[in-house]
Amino acid sequence: MHQKIIIENTQKKPVSLQLKKMWEYRALIKVFTIRDIKVQYTQTRLGILWSLVQAIAAALIANFFFGKLGGFSSGDVPYLVFAYPGIIAWYYFSYIVTYSGTSLMQSQHIIKKVFFPKLILPFYKSIVGLVEFASWFIVYAGIVIYYSHSFSINIIALPLALLCNMIVGLSVGIWLSAITVRYRDAMLIIPFLIGFGILLTPVFFDTIMIPSQYHFFIYLNPMAGVIALYRWILLGSEFSIYYLFGLIPTLLIFIGSLFYFRRVEAIMADVI
Repeated sequence: MHQKIIIENTQKKPVSLQLKKMWEYRALIKVFTIRDIKVQYTQTRLGILWSLVQAIAAALIANFFFGKLGGFSSGDVPYLVFAYPGIIAWYYFSYIVTYSGTSLMQSQHIIKKVFFPKLILPFYKSIVGLVEFASWFIVYAGIVIYYSHSFSINIIALPLALLCNMIVGLSVGIWLSAITVRYRDAMLIIPFLIGFGILLTPVFFDTIMIPSQYHFFIYLNPMAGVIALYRWILLGSEFSIYYLFGLIPTLLIFIGSLFYFRRVEAIMADVI
């Protein structure tokens, strides 16, 4: 008696079908997410408080070194109220890039034993990062209250900024996760991207501090656009339409990452 063996070629699948498969495996995404949250928080002495401690420490350091010693201008808004949305946005971005970029290598044992859409691995890390984002945002709410400031009415659009933040992070994280399957040394790029990238992004300063002839380079930075969007939403600051020069191409990079990931997925179990 002969059995017919069907080999599924993921390279021929459209990206839309890959995303549909992820939705079908949403229960697995939930399992992975809950598992990581438990490992990250319930098995430590401070738990979620550790994330709050990090957020408070980041606020104090930024306020001292950039607000007081650096004398960075923030207009009529207290420096920490102005700068902290950028810090939150960059922290969430770096979290996604770091954990999504290394997600495949950290899950080698699962990839070799279980069949599931591997795109789940970098994607669910961005969901786990929402816990960190929430902790840091709670600290920011405390900062706003401390300075007797108030949120802009634009805060209702916060999910939009969060979505853009997630897409920018995944557009880098998915590329890196797929590249590391073939080139393990690519993981060494991640700390460099995060450490060097923050220097080119208006996290701690306002773009008005940069000469106007160099603004175009800021507009090309997608995270600069995300941070400007956060500040428009939370503070009512101006948002230049020129930031779309960086945000729109990021969507194309994100889509490109899905195509490249699909190609690598076909050989992933053999080479990882």
